[in-house]
Amino acid sequence: MPELPEVETVCRGLAPYLEGHTLVRVDQRRKDLRFPFPKMFAKRLRDRRVERIRRRAKYMLVHLDNGTVLIIHLGMSGRMTITPPGQQAPEPGKHDHVVFGTDDGAVIMFNDVRRFGLMDLAQEDDLEQHALLCDIGPEPLGNEFSDSYLSEKLKGRKTPIKSALLDQKIVAGLGNIYVCEALFRAGISPKRLADTVAGVRATRLVPVIREVLEEAIAKGGSTLKDYVQTDGELGYFQHEFAVYGREGEPCPGCDCKKTVQRIVQSGRSTFFCAKRQR
Repeated sequence: MPELPEVETVCRGLAPYLEGHTLVRVDQRRKDLRFPFPKMFAKRLRDRRVERIRRRAKYMLVHLDNGTVLIIHLGMSGRMTITPPGQQAPEPGKHDHVVFGTDDGAVIMFNDVRRFGLMDLAQEDDLEQHALLCDIGPEPLGNEFSDSYLSEKLKGRKTPIKSALLDQKIVAGLGNIYVCEALFRAGISPKRLADTVAGVRATRLVPVIREVLEEAIAKGGSTLKDYVQTDGELGYFQHEFAVYGREGEPCPGCDCKKTVQRIVQSGRSTFFCAKRQR
C-alpha cells in the first residue's frame, strides 16, 4: 500500500496540472471502488476549479472552488497517471476507473487493479469531522508531532512500539516500510513495548522518523510492486532500504556480524537487526 511519501509524491506531481484549473471532464467508469461513489459524483465535480491539492495521512484532498473536497485514497494498487496538455491521452483501459480532464487539456486517470482505493466528497467546513479523517493523529512532518507528544501517547501502552507507530490515531500516514526503517536508524527494537520508548528513546525516534520520510519523498517514494509516480517513473527509495525486505542480508552500517531478521507482528513483516536494535 502506498505510504506517506508515495502519497505526498503523487500530490506534488498532480499539483501543477490541477491547481488553478477547471475540471471540464469527469468520467466515472464504474459504480464503486472499495465503496460506492457518492451520488452524482461526476456532476458535482464537473466545471469546478481546483484551488489546491494536499495530503492528510495517506489521503489526497483536492479542494474545489465551491468548498467541496474530493477525498482520494490509492488503496493497495491505485495510481494516478497524467497526460500533459498537447499530448494525446490513451483510451481508458479496463482498470482506469475515473478520468479527469482539465481546461488546458491535461488528462488524469485513476487506475486501480484491485479496487481497494476510494473516492468520496465532503464539504471543507466539515472535513475534520469526516469519518475517514476524524480520528487521525498529527502529521509526522508537522510541529505537533514532537518527542513530548509521542512520549505522552506511548505512556502505559503495552503493545510493541512498531504496532503503536502504525496506529493512525497516534501519528498520521506511517506505514510498515518507514516504521521498520526509522526503528532501525533509531536503534530501537520493534518488539520493545511502546511504554518503554516514552522519554529518551522518543526524543531519539521523532527526528529519525522525519529524516526517513523526507529522504523517501525526495526520492519519489518506494516502488515494490504497483506504485509509480504520476509521470510513470518508479520511486527510488527502495534502493536505500537498510532492513526492509533484506532478511538474511548483513546488517548495514555496523559491525555486529548479524543478519537482518524477519518476524511477523500483527500480520505484517517486520525487518530488524536484533543486536543493533534494543
